[in-house]
Amino acid sequence: MELVKSIMLFPSKIKSKYTPKRLAVKLNTKGEQFVLKGHPWVFSNSITKINDDAKTGDLAIIFSKNKNRVVGLGLYDANSPIRIKMLHSGIEKVDINTGFFQKKIKEAFKKRESLLETNTNSYRLIFGENDGFPGLIADVYASVLVVKIYSEIWLPYLEPIFESLQQTSNAETVVIRLSRNLENSKSHQLKNGDVVYGTLENEVVRFVEHGVNFSANVIKGHKTGYFLDHRANRKQVGEWSKGKTVLDVFSYAGGFSVHALANGAKEVTSLDISKQALEIAVQNGKLNAYSGIHKTIAGDAFEELKQLIKNRVTYDVVVIDPPSFAKQASEIELAKKKYAQLADLGSQLTAKNGLLVLASCSSRVVAQTFFDINSQVLSSKNIKYSIKLKTQHDIDHPVGFQEGAYLKSGYYQFLE
Repeated sequence: MELVKSIMLFPSKIKSKYTPKRLAVKLNTKGEQFVLKGHPWVFSNSITKINDDAKTGDLAIIFSKNKNRVVGLGLYDANSPIRIKMLHSGIEKVDINTGFFQKKIKEAFKKRESLLETNTNSYRLIFGENDGFPGLIADVYASVLVVKIYSEIWLPYLEPIFESLQQTSNAETVVIRLSRNLENSKSHQLKNGDVVYGTLENEVVRFVEHGVNFSANVIKGHKTGYFLDHRANRKQVGEWSKGKTVLDVFSYAGGFSVHALANGAKEVTSLDISKQALEIAVQNGKLNAYSGIHKTIAGDAFEELKQLIKNRVTYDVVVIDPPSFAKQASEIELAKKKYAQLADLGSQLTAKNGLLVLASCSSRVVAQTFFDINSQVLSSKNIKYSIKLKTQHDIDHPVGFQEGAYLKSGYYQFLE
């Protein structure tokens, strides 16, 4: 087992050498309206007046256009077209200090408390803008807290935030993860995967999700180590998989597969382009008692699905949960075509009276559009079906603004 060395609590390199300034900011009418409505982003083209020496991490104090009163507070980001990331909107007077961050974190934790009353010890404590922390994610895996930072705006504020996150989550270990642009930044001494509190004897951490055992590599895994957002859907698919054959497409570490196996599926096939991810899926399965068969297919999902159709294979339950197809506006139309193609392929692999589960995590393709695509494809193929369930975000992924909504899943029960 790999031993990851710990660092003393809040080492000197987590403390920023930069003392943020206060910036007086004015916006155009459109920008001001967005702030007053509570939107967390202010784009550079909305700013009409700001200090010449503004630097990333400075506190932007936004004044109204006419009455010269404060209407919002945010952090200035010189490296992003989203020039100000909002912390507070409205005329209520607040101070951005340790107490401010503590209050926000406690409010976020309270939203998740009901989830922790289930047999679950993994959850997202902070969901970026949706919890008032734009560009910051905090996930808990059992006793390990993993904080991922996507913007330099947070560098001057890390110490009080980390302290409050650790105390609120009662984590024994805290790991910091950095986005690629932050890894390449020279504005700090942090390293991706630094242990900033406690010790980490093994970078692979075991945790429980609705009674099912999983593991996450908190140092090298995607994002913070695992994708927690589909938790409720994985539980649901598991409950409907007893005695069934299941195909889990874009399976990654086997979330849907493992829940299905743990709930008594007869046979589960995990399909992913990454052989390494499939190995993790198999290992995650083995963390639980199951009697079914677990198969894996490594390859491009579109090509492998076509091959399965050619081989006349069908499954009682088919789950298709692809990565985001539209990370920018120019990709939306292509994304729609890919979703339609997956709905078509999935429908051909779903057995008589089977269940087809189609999911999307592309925020630019809104839920209604996604559900309409699926319905149009299934109807065009004269498939008789009922919509058994439509889901969006789990409780630990609250939506605080329109662009913050990305996850949607449709459960299509075939009727013949």
